[in-house]
Amino acid sequence: QGLTIHYIITIVLTMLRVTLAFLLSMCLSRMTFTDACPPPCLCASDIISCSGRNLSTVPPDLPGYVTRLDLSHNVLSALLLDWSDRRLDRLTVLVLSRNAITHLAPDAFAPTPHLRHLDLSSNGLSRLNASGFHGLGELEVLLLFGNRISQTMVGAFQGLSSLERLYLGGNRLAAFPLELYQRNGALPRLRFLDLSMNMVRQVPVQSLLSLATWQQGGIYLQGNPLVCDCALRAMLEYWERRQYRPLIDFREEYPCSLGQEEWLNCSGSPQGGFHGTVEVSYQAEPGDWLMVPCPGISLPFQEGVVVFWVTPGDGSPALGVTDDQSSRLTVLTNGTLEIRGALRGDSGTYSCVAVRGRRRSSETLEVTVSVGNPSRPGKSGEERSSGGEHFNTAFTTLVSCVVSIVLVLLYLYLTPCRCHGGKAGGVGGCGGRAMLLCADPREAELADRRVTGGKRVAFLETGDEHPHKCSTKHPVMDAAATEGILKNGSRALEQVLEEHVA
Repeated sequence: QGLTIHYIITIVLTMLRVTLAFLLSMCLSRMTFTDACPPPCLCASDIISCSGRNLSTVPPDLPGYVTRLDLSHNVLSALLLDWSDRRLDRLTVLVLSRNAITHLAPDAFAPTPHLRHLDLSSNGLSRLNASGFHGLGELEVLLLFGNRISQTMVGAFQGLSSLERLYLGGNRLAAFPLELYQRNGALPRLRFLDLSMNMVRQVPVQSLLSLATWQQGGIYLQGNPLVCDCALRAMLEYWERRQYRPLIDFREEYPCSLGQEEWLNCSGSPQGGFHGTVEVSYQAEPGDWLMVPCPGISLPFQEGVVVFWVTPGDGSPALGVTDDQSSRLTVLTNGTLEIRGALRGDSGTYSCVAVRGRRRSSETLEVTVSVGNPSRPGKSGEERSSGGEHFNTAFTTLVSCVVSIVLVLLYLYLTPCRCHGGKAGGVGGCGGRAMLLCADPREAELADRRVTGGKRVAFLETGDEHPHKCSTKHPVMDAAATEGILKNGSRALEQVLEEHVA
């Protein structure tokens, strides 16, 4: 009976061991499956590449440690809200290029809130919905070129506050998306916009000239069927003058080229070019009425010539010819900038944007306006800076002199020597009220020796406080002795002291 019980216990323990081993293996296999590289993909540490695997859906159970995920060259048709079964908080780069994606679900990128680079190029997108990129506040680069996008819904890019580079080239856009820079959908950090190879025919020239320099210098428009009118020609000349890379790098792909100003009738003279001289610096007082002609535009002003004035400061509005006379700054029909009731805030550099044709190398597009400058007219900033430096030098010299005088006085009056008597010529004390000031305090102990290294200055006053201690052999130093000390220095001082002590 005891043997039977022993066998039963052994069997039960064996079964428990087997059960525990099975459960443990299942747990381990589940953990390994969850954190392992998805079967159709290649993995290298935190990078997962599923490119070219003929995938129609995103592989499930993506590991949470992935920072770069490449799903390009597949047959994905849509990106739905549940394309990932977990949040990928460490994912910063997502590549979905060269698929067949035609639809982005609202909040499709909610599982990837920290994306910085998103590539959706070469897909089949035809429109962008208002909430397609919602939640990507850290996104810096968005590639959408090579799709069939013909319109963007209002607010399609809203919330992309960190976006710096947007690629929309090779689509079907017919209008310039000015909302990217204005209104509620503005992207405050956007410095690169690729609109090349679209169907844009007209651009808002005056609005583009109102953008900041760092924004204008990153707009690519090559390969569009732009209508080459005088306004566009003037803007392109201005960009060329500013050496903006989009125009310099792709100059041959723009419709307006040098030599077209003749048949466009945009220049200020039949030959084009610069005629006459125009001031490039203007001085005015607050409240003055100022007329600033456009440099490089010859008179009489021909009909049809387009002129814009770019006002100082990045993001300041550009001014064009208008019939509205309510503004203080207006552009007259002859291209002259009129400033009414000048203010100090009107000071700065103004650029005249117009078609000038073949320019001289010395021709300028800019004029400088100074309102309420306290310095003399025409005085340069370098001269004013030089005057300030002279003032600082004089002030520093004055302070140095005062400090030197204070230090000398402290040296003279704060190092008194003890007065010794009875050893020098039988003198029993100091004559009058005498105070010896020493450069070296140890010389006070050597009063009975001839003064050598330590220099002494004696200030003696006559008085009758202790007449019995005064000696006729210690007369007060007169003006001649003092003058000799000042002129001859320490040697004269030693001689005078020897005479008085003797």
